[in-house]
Amino acid sequence: MSGTLNKVMLIGHLGDEVKIHYFEGGNCIARFPLATNETYTNKQTGEKVTNTDWHNVVVRNKAAEICEKYLSKGDKIYVEGRLKNRQWQGEDGTTRYTTEVHVQEFTFLTTKNESSSNAPSGAPSSGSSKTSSAPASNAPKATPPQSAPEEDDDLPF
Repeated sequence: MSGTLNKVMLIGHLGDEVKIHYFEGGNCIARFPLATNETYTNKQTGEKVTNTDWHNVVVRNKAAEICEKYLSKGDKIYVEGRLKNRQWQGEDGTTRYTTEVHVQEFTFLTTKNESSSNAPSGAPSSGSSKTSSAPASNAPKATPPQSAPEEDDDLPF
């Protein structure tokens, strides 16, 4: 196979508020940490174990503005994008490295406004870097997907 693929799909919760930075010319970039969890039962102890991984998420331009407006710490979101590695010089002169998820598509799964009241919040239930318009106010409100109850199994994945 001669082709390559760099694609990431994550469902997780925001670990902090969305931080946005505006550049000259009107472009902007938003960053936020995303937590994903893996839960399994330890065969030896019977104890339920949860491992959390943290991902650095980057969203650009209109999609970044939408994320800043509607997302807050704890909200659940689906993101799809590609991994990018970046390096820079730290203040102490050392070379620092990070891996980021550069978002191409996203969908809001729950938001604080949505879960705290049943009134329509006007927030879009989904968006993408290709779609920049919010739904019309007379559009039906999207309901969050119902999650199936988690099964207890001994599989570590």
